[in-house]
Amino acid sequence: MSDLTTVTFPPAFLWGAATSAYQIEGAVREDGRTPSIWDTFSHTPGRTAGGEHGDIAVDHYHRYRDDVALMADLGLTAYRFSVSWSRVQPTGRGPAVQVGLDFYRRLADELLAVGIKPALTLYHWDLPQELEDAGGWPERDTAYRFAEYAQIVGEALGDQVEQWITLNEPWCSAFLGYGSGVHAPGRTDAAASLKAAHHLNLAHGLATSALRSAVPARNSIAVSLNSSVVRPASQSPADLAAARKIDDLANGVFHGPMLHGAYPQSLFDATRSITDWSYVLDNDLTLIHQPLDALGLNYYTPTLVEAAASASAGPRADGHGASAYSPWPGADDVAFLQTPGERTEMGWTIDPTGLYDLITRYTREAPGLPLYVTENGAAYDDKPDPDGRVHDPERIAYLHGHLSAVRRAIADGADVRGYYLWSLMDNFEWAYGYEKRFGAVYVDYATLARTPKSSALWYGKAARTGVLPTVGEA
Repeated sequence: MSDLTTVTFPPAFLWGAATSAYQIEGAVREDGRTPSIWDTFSHTPGRTAGGEHGDIAVDHYHRYRDDVALMADLGLTAYRFSVSWSRVQPTGRGPAVQVGLDFYRRLADELLAVGIKPALTLYHWDLPQELEDAGGWPERDTAYRFAEYAQIVGEALGDQVEQWITLNEPWCSAFLGYGSGVHAPGRTDAAASLKAAHHLNLAHGLATSALRSAVPARNSIAVSLNSSVVRPASQSPADLAAARKIDDLANGVFHGPMLHGAYPQSLFDATRSITDWSYVLDNDLTLIHQPLDALGLNYYTPTLVEAAASASAGPRADGHGASAYSPWPGADDVAFLQTPGERTEMGWTIDPTGLYDLITRYTREAPGLPLYVTENGAAYDDKPDPDGRVHDPERIAYLHGHLSAVRRAIADGADVRGYYLWSLMDNFEWAYGYEKRFGAVYVDYATLARTPKSSALWYGKAARTGVLPTVGEA
């Protein structure tokens, strides 16, 4: 193992932060943008905390220049943002709205002017509502519409943006959106969730091919997966089988086709009572299995499971919201356990060893493929002090632990090229509304004023030096 006292981050390592369009932009009815599934979902009573929505969010659409200046002041070298599909292609079909594309061109120009590399995610969960009305991700045609959209954005921004990500966390889109219903569009159909997963895979492959034809060869194309670190409660055969089942549903369902050109047979076996997978057509796996230039990994907390009789099903401690419907099709015989240790405001256990394990796993799964940590962070109940400063020592400790895990993985041979803190600033946290603050920058939701927290200053120092400050430094 490596001696971390002698290890710094590589000079070219990217120090970034991440956001997504619906969570920060606002301006949901401006310049031709039409509703996405998250507009519809968040305006449906009972779907989000306090009935909150992203109509204004943190008004990044109008304040992006100030936000980029803030990133530059902090010393960030990369910024990962997503494009609002319905801002660029309002119905999910047909020609683009130029004013929508122009917003992202201006954003990219602003970033490049201050030396920050833009990383563009094409899809961060905001499907145009008209495509959902036509069937959404369980419909095969949605994958082809996504490829068309990718081509449009690639042709418009390929000269400015070198880092491209097709999908963010397709697991959440498929299984929280169509399985448990805690995310938009809020459907609860196990068979539909598996169809959605396949068509998201297909969308990724088709979009990758479309981007190859649209952007310069120097550009990097990746996908961001929220791959779970699944651990069995014991080494008993039953618990090991439970962990394998969840690993297939969390990880293999996506990295199998994307990285290896095949679904796990054990996934088919476990879900046979739900679907026959007949929607996997000849040549689909070839279309999905496109060469990638990098892989994005999103990590927050590990998953602990054990075998359990379906009759013992109770509240599911899987960290993915409360629902009577499971996001784990065919896994009613698996129980999710709360892992021990300190927790964030999300109730997620803090365990940096999971990030190390995730990185080293994908170093083995995809040898030679560069890796990026495209999301990692923590929610805390941050509040300004009487002087208006926001001290968040818990987040600093969280970042120090997880960045140390990244540094250890690099020292042990992993090719990790960058880290994107989730999130740049407090924002609309999906079904949790505005009550969970993940930002390194505090946002006063009444005034929308931005205040860097002590963690932002700490992270900025790391970005400038390539060395992690002590937990007490800021």
